[in-house]
Amino acid sequence: MQKVIHNIPPVFDAQSKVLLLGSMPSPKSREAAFFYAHPQNRFWKVLSTILNRPLPQTVEQKKQMLLDNRIALWDVIASCEITGAADSAIKNASPNDYSKIFAAADIKQVFTLGKTATLYYKKFTGKDSVYLPSTSPANNAVPLDTLTERFSVILNYIK
Repeated sequence: MQKVIHNIPPVFDAQSKVLLLGSMPSPKSREAAFFYAHPQNRFWKVLSTILNRPLPQTVEQKKQMLLDNRIALWDVIASCEITGAADSAIKNASPNDYSKIFAAADIKQVFTLGKTATLYYKKFTGKDSVYLPSTSPANNAVPLDTLTERFSVILNYIK
């Protein structure tokens, strides 16, 4: 088990209305220095579908799609001990400091992506969030159309 420090800065600006929080970046995402970099992760496909935008290919296109649609993105955990990418392997987690996002933007709703992010957000903040299913390839029991349907709730806050 190794200690991992979150190395990806949050994406947000003053126009952000929703905050999407994952748990901790996967090894692929940490290597790419951007969120949801594993080619089988369905996050960008789901988001581009609900936003009716072309699937972004580059980090800049991904950032622009988020910001154009008033979506902030980060993770709940700042550091933890973990082996591999499975959320179930997370131990001794410490929180990210979300206050800079809340200070800069009028966030209407926090969405947590997956059970681990939801659990740790509640543990760290004492606040509730709206749970959305994980887009991880490990969560392949949830079909793409179900993910898309569940994620479409975001549209109520950004339009």
